[in-house]
Amino acid sequence: MADFDPKPILARLPDNPGVYRYYDATDTIIYIGKAKNLKNRVSSYFNKSNQHNTKTIRLVSLIRRIEFSIVNTEFDALLLENSLIKEYQPKYNILLRDDKTFPYLCVSDEPFSKIFSTRLKNFEKGTFYGPYTNVKAMNAVLELIQQLFTIRTCNLNLSATNINSGKFKVCLEYHLGNCLGPCEGLQSLDEYNAEVEQAKLILKGNQNTPKQYFTNKMNEAATIMAFEEAQIFKEKLRLLEKFQTSSMVVNPKISDVDVFALISDENLAYMHFMKIIDGAIIQSETMELKKKLDETDNDILTMMVWEMRDLYKSESKEVITNIPLSVDLGIENTIPQIGDKRKLVEMAMKNVLFFKKEKMDQKANELSAGNSKMRVLIKLKNDLGLKTVPRHIECFDNSNIQGTNPVSAMVCFKDGQPAKKDYRHYIPKTVVGPDDFATMTEVVTRRYTRLLEEKQPLPDLIIIDGGKGQLSAATDALRSIDLYGKIPIIGIAKRLEEIYVPNDSIPVYIDKKSESLKLIQRLRDEAHRFGITHHRNRRSKGFLISGLESIDGIGKLTMEKLLKQFKSLSNMREASFEDIEKVVGKDKAEKLMEYFNSQK
Repeated sequence: MADFDPKPILARLPDNPGVYRYYDATDTIIYIGKAKNLKNRVSSYFNKSNQHNTKTIRLVSLIRRIEFSIVNTEFDALLLENSLIKEYQPKYNILLRDDKTFPYLCVSDEPFSKIFSTRLKNFEKGTFYGPYTNVKAMNAVLELIQQLFTIRTCNLNLSATNINSGKFKVCLEYHLGNCLGPCEGLQSLDEYNAEVEQAKLILKGNQNTPKQYFTNKMNEAATIMAFEEAQIFKEKLRLLEKFQTSSMVVNPKISDVDVFALISDENLAYMHFMKIIDGAIIQSETMELKKKLDETDNDILTMMVWEMRDLYKSESKEVITNIPLSVDLGIENTIPQIGDKRKLVEMAMKNVLFFKKEKMDQKANELSAGNSKMRVLIKLKNDLGLKTVPRHIECFDNSNIQGTNPVSAMVCFKDGQPAKKDYRHYIPKTVVGPDDFATMTEVVTRRYTRLLEEKQPLPDLIIIDGGKGQLSAATDALRSIDLYGKIPIIGIAKRLEEIYVPNDSIPVYIDKKSESLKLIQRLRDEAHRFGITHHRNRRSKGFLISGLESIDGIGKLTMEKLLKQFKSLSNMREASFEDIEKVVGKDKAEKLMEYFNSQK
């Protein structure tokens, strides 16, 4: 099929809110999006001046047909988008939550209702509360209800006909005091339903009304001198208060709010959700979302706020978030800066950051299972906040003694180990005198200009031996060849082993016992050793050449002939008198041999 020409449909797009759908060559929906202005939003995909990421570029290359639907408001667009994504599940959309695997608590729709857990949500059977992402929390609520109320657990059909006919007999639960025997007509339906209604309130997160219910029951029993019965209600009241205290997180005056916190990196978004009623958490969930295109955090959060509120049937009038929503959902959106509501956001942020760290550690363990080298590299990636694992690292160091024979060294590690064939020495060509910063700028420029010209792979991380000054010089070099921001670069200062990053005067301190810091130190020390060795060799060579040139009759031309023939000074020292004589003659050969013997 020929390439898709978007111009005809772009010309027809209106300036209204709506939902657009992209189809591929097989006429399959590959992306569904919402827009405040359909014309502007869809046109932006095909505007070459926009800096799209590779995923978006790939999506656009697959588009062969576009459909759109006009709606009245951006909120209506969100609802339609949400519905269509669930129906079609396009390849390039973030997939919304499927609650089929989560358990619920159901209050059955029958005489003398039961309360039980189930994963099958059939609204014809009763009223469902949840879902519960934490089964332990769900069981704790169910156990509380069973302790507070005498609600039956049997599966008998307690119709009026069956009860009046005497079809059933009380079971062990009756004798244990956990049931009042409605199967034999020992408890009326009204009395039973009164307790069920209180249980429903607890399932909704409202614990204050049941507390008042038990308080009234206790007082009524005490008034008629039924002290044993009053004590039973008092114990239930204490049980409920204890449960409420254990889940209390903030001021109980903060009632019926939803709290969301979201952070993201290049590929994933992490979100934590809490439902708060009367200052207590009644629902909580943390999740990871795989980003498909260049979705903004605000758009992702808006979509998930709607999704989670629909999933948990939330009717709260306020949503507390760490970033603003991109669409007005018809509810109050608060981004608190101080007070108890701010504490809620901070709690959600702690949860989401801990969840992200756990996920990253889990993936690191999976990747590095049985591979200690990879484990260290993944740890280094996490400690430095890099986007990719630094499998190819290069480190630079400058060496000179009182400004003489300045050299620079670059060592290369691949997969955490030295790649010595890639080590390089540099003798500054443009720098005069002991200018460490200018030397660093020159050698970094030379190194990566060469790699670009030869189309060689660039490193995943550059390390500079030095503090802010050396790092600034190296970043200037990268900027001059349009590589700044494309390769992560850090500097390590010797005094306190602090790590510097560009454009931040405050250093990063990695745990001194961390394997990642030890790897950085190993690279730094190896670059220093490699540079010092070369520096010493140059000084030794210089001293030897100057010594030879001091011999009467041995000048630069003679030295050039000898080096051309023997390649190195060590070869020259090991050569026989006859070999040297062939190059410079008998007289000069005798003088050289006499000098070499005196050195020995």
